[in-house]
Amino acid sequence: MTTAPAERISVILLAAGESLRMAQPKQSLLWQGVPLLRYHLEQLLATTAQEIVVVLGYKAGEFAAMLKQISPGGRAKLALNPNFRYGKTTSIKIGLENVAEEATAVVILAVDQPRPAAVLQRLFDTHVQGKNLISIPACQGKHGHPPMFDASLVQELSQISEEKQGVREVIERHRDSLRTVDFDSPVVLTNLNTPEDYQQALKQFGQKA
Repeated sequence: MTTAPAERISVILLAAGESLRMAQPKQSLLWQGVPLLRYHLEQLLATTAQEIVVVLGYKAGEFAAMLKQISPGGRAKLALNPNFRYGKTTSIKIGLENVAEEATAVVILAVDQPRPAAVLQRLFDTHVQGKNLISIPACQGKHGHPPMFDASLVQELSQISEEKQGVREVIERHRDSLRTVDFDSPVVLTNLNTPEDYQQALKQFGQKA
């Protein structure tokens, strides 16, 4: 079963950072034979997400050109964060400001968390069918990414700060309503924070089939 058309899922793709720990832009890292930003867009466009808000900052012009090439006038749209150096929460807030009012759910996905379309779609469908407030993918008891929120939490999410651990504050506040979506694959736990993380994940999930 796929997500009902009445549901409007908006995905915020965070791709504004400088990737200081990686020592090269994560947006350009090769993943399954294409730049990581392109991989994300292709996978998200293969889901039933109605809207993809791509938040750019560092080298925004270069990466915006990639966005226009992949989704010209389509479901993906650009949001610029001039304050990206002040932390991820600034990008989340810019993304939330650009989410359509009709959105019924919001997904917050970082560019260093590559997820195949099938994983994302199962998260979307389970969240919608369960009428969950917050859904998080998990593997072997460990919580992964991306979190998915009912649109009723957008106002709370817009108040997050770096000092209060960003979206974790909202998740903790509603922990009793949190639902996990279990996956067999540890791909839902993958974070490309350092060159070592990237090389390890590349061998496990990032090679072109």
